[in-house]
Amino acid sequence: MKKAILAFTLAFCTLQAVEAQQLRTPAPSPATTIKQEFALSNVEVNYSRPAVRGRKIFGDLVPFGKVWRTGANAATTITFGEDVTVGDKAVPAGKYGLLTIPGQSEWTIIISKQTDVTSPADYKQDQDVARITAKAETLPFNVENFMIVFDNVKASSMDLEIIWANVGVAVPVKANIEEKIMSQIDNLMNKDNRPYFGAAMYYMENGKDLNKAVGWLDKAIEQNPNAFWIYHQKANALAKLGKKQEAIATANKSIELAKKAKNDDYVALNEKLLATLK
Repeated sequence: MKKAILAFTLAFCTLQAVEAQQLRTPAPSPATTIKQEFALSNVEVNYSRPAVRGRKIFGDLVPFGKVWRTGANAATTITFGEDVTVGDKAVPAGKYGLLTIPGQSEWTIIISKQTDVTSPADYKQDQDVARITAKAETLPFNVENFMIVFDNVKASSMDLEIIWANVGVAVPVKANIEEKIMSQIDNLMNKDNRPYFGAAMYYMENGKDLNKAVGWLDKAIEQNPNAFWIYHQKANALAKLGKKQEAIATANKSIELAKKAKNDDYVALNEKLLATLK
């Protein structure tokens, strides 16, 4: 009898193990990765997305005043492809743990050397790379699944936003790329294949010398005489310089070339520009 019971128990356990190996169900807090092209590299965040499911989140499920892994399941990590400033703190390029200490009116955002913190007991403050205080905003709507996103993305600045339930926290991220780009421009302008168009666009988009940008656009047009998009940008630059008649003539040239290329988008863009020059 004992042998029979033992055999049955072993068979039952084996059956359970086989079923467990074969059964796959949706994760209650699915993992995700967001990768944002930023400045001259990328920023990547790996985290899990728990749901509200009718629960009270902040001040209950996620206590105030305690270190939180900023997600569920595994540790949340953030990787910066280049040196950045988060809030007002310098953070070198690299991979870090992204931790937070939620509060009623403000949060502490922690960038840590620890990339494996899943509980407050694992956290070591001496491994902090940066601590940033950010205001907690009450949202006029509810977000069911926890989310980390990047918004207001510009050439060298953006916001890292943490949103869940009816709470949102935003932290500015900046990269000092000015010197790197200007160095590239100076270096490449001494090469045979000079990036006239790219350099001109950088100058136009960042408030630099527009006359120099127009000169580079002229050089780019010499390289590609049918480039209607270059003529359009030259017309924009001339308009900003107050050279109205030159801008009108250049925009009309762009329209002529765009029509030949059957590009209605640039025809429309130039027509909008011309409407502002009347």
